[in-house]
Amino acid sequence: MSSRILAINPGSTSTKIALFEDEQCLFEETLRHSSDELGVYEDIMSQTDFRLNVIMDVLKKQSVSIDSLTAVVGRGGMLKPLTGGTYEVSESVIHDLKIGKQGQHASNLGGVLAKEISIKASVKAYIVDPVVVDELQPEARLTGIPSIPRKSIFHALNQKATAKKHAMSIGEKYEDLNLIIAHLGGGISVGAHMNGRVVEVNNAVDGEGPMSPERAGTIPSGALVELCFSGEYSKEEIKKMINGKGGIVSYLGINDYRDVLKMAKGGNEQAQLIQKAMTYQVAKAIGECAAVLCGKVDAILVTGGIAYDKTIIEDLTNYVGFVAPVIAYPGEDEMEALAMGVLRVIKGEEALMVY
Repeated sequence: MSSRILAINPGSTSTKIALFEDEQCLFEETLRHSSDELGVYEDIMSQTDFRLNVIMDVLKKQSVSIDSLTAVVGRGGMLKPLTGGTYEVSESVIHDLKIGKQGQHASNLGGVLAKEISIKASVKAYIVDPVVVDELQPEARLTGIPSIPRKSIFHALNQKATAKKHAMSIGEKYEDLNLIIAHLGGGISVGAHMNGRVVEVNNAVDGEGPMSPERAGTIPSGALVELCFSGEYSKEEIKKMINGKGGIVSYLGINDYRDVLKMAKGGNEQAQLIQKAMTYQVAKAIGECAAVLCGKVDAILVTGGIAYDKTIIEDLTNYVGFVAPVIAYPGEDEMEALAMGVLRVIKGEEALMVY
């Protein structure tokens, strides 16, 4: 018997939904929300009913009865640190999403919306590999300042899905491979996957790792302290420099990598330099992960929207191809990743995790 799975992925100004019947996507739609529509709400969680109604309207237009659903899955949000996998949305999950256990983010709505629809449909709701997946080994947590341990916040959903897709393509199990995965998008995360666990990865939200189109990456700490106490910037302005207005956008005033490519190919020397610098920093991060894996690396996988750029794949291969083959998996199909996480549990191919 086939399984019908509704996937929900809320963003800051959009809500993506997709309906799957087993591995086949029946439809996918991105619902855009204007600033006027969202401006009347005090915070993310107060948008729940609005977004729920929008989703239900689309299902009606698509002639999808919620009674036909087998399960509903939402993008996991800023929960407490947890091991990767698929989790049923329990009351404790809902509680921690609503209070923002590690912060408020649009993805927190994913589990909440999934639960609301699952109640109407009398089925179970799930989340898959939220951004707070934390499988770091103990020595990776120490920073040199006991009160500031390292946190694992990264593109877990896409990294894990890419790893499993690659393992399947070569007839292996994810748990039997050592992989380095670089997610290159608006933010960049590079993770060392050792036998199915991400034992090392940069915190892609709070300023670790390579710079990206919108994030500064690792910054010299002394200079950052001086900046913070210069009296010229507020706390929020500094945070924006790190995430939102840092990285490529701080140099070029644009955050779309496709525009950077056009500038670089058009002969803009600054764009060429910044493109090289970002690639250089990604290569360094891959090298760090190779050291963590003691050089025993089966493949280096490059994913995310920037992975469509063949030049960056060629340049990374020149830098780190001696470590392992560099293979591109461009884009990020989060909707498929969410649905397939639930389908594996339904089929008994993967154990359901408990929050």
